[in-house]
Amino acid sequence: MNQAIIDLYDEYTHAPLDRRVFLTRLARLTGSMTAALAILPALEADRALAAIVPPDDPRLESGRITYAGSGGKVAAYTARPRKGGKTAAVIVIHENRGLNAHIEDVARRVAIEGFLALAPDLLSPLGGTPADEDAARELIGKLDPDVTILNLKAAVAFLAKHPKTTGKVGAVGFCWGGGMAGELAVQSPDLRAAVVYYGRQPRTADVPRITAPLLLHYAGLDTRINEGVPAFEEALKQAGKKYTLYLYPDVQHAFHNDTSEARYDKEAARLSWSRTVAFFKEHLRGERPRPAF
Repeated sequence: MNQAIIDLYDEYTHAPLDRRVFLTRLARLTGSMTAALAILPALEADRALAAIVPPDDPRLESGRITYAGSGGKVAAYTARPRKGGKTAAVIVIHENRGLNAHIEDVARRVAIEGFLALAPDLLSPLGGTPADEDAARELIGKLDPDVTILNLKAAVAFLAKHPKTTGKVGAVGFCWGGGMAGELAVQSPDLRAAVVYYGRQPRTADVPRITAPLLLHYAGLDTRINEGVPAFEEALKQAGKKYTLYLYPDVQHAFHNDTSEARYDKEAARLSWSRTVAFFKEHLRGERPRPAF
């Protein structure tokens, strides 16, 4: 797909652009509104695809819960192995469309690997994630970032004391959630490991506060996010922080999201996920598996 179209969609989802403006500009790029509407399904997420691990997978116990956040309850989706004893925990932080079927599926993928997964609905202070993803995106921009981080820190504390966990907690975030995962690493000394998928970087001045090892996944064609990578990496080096950074060439922002046909890259998604699982097994369980590199 034409890179200009991908860039326009990225601007639409992150700037954000009004949908009417987005469609008008898309029509200019494709030649007509008819062509724009025809290409739109390949750009937007298809919820029907979000079921790599079925919700009723017999290996898992899953469902919806709430935990005490900053000033109120935070809704969340949770999944964990049905068999076995205590496990380490992983917070799964959603993209800028809120807690949806895809992120719930990612939580189940985490649980299949032997962790207790918790995916908070960080739009809870504003009434929760709406069914309309554009409405969810608009609500994300209205969140108080300080409250959001407090709600994520509360998730760390909740999981650290959970009767089904070992007390060790990591976090993985995607897109907007990737930025939140990085910020959580700054703000929470109790976090044991953080994985960032193409998320904005914390302020370089805050890097010395990071205590958790980091795994950073970036997309080669994601110029918007990648602008901040060199300064962030230099700050990590200067502060002596433990991190591993991968840049996946020739793939788009959101390459891990298999519900987005135009941006999903199967090989980069598979490779990055194998690295993510290995990273959590090492830092939360003390294992040293050999992922595919």
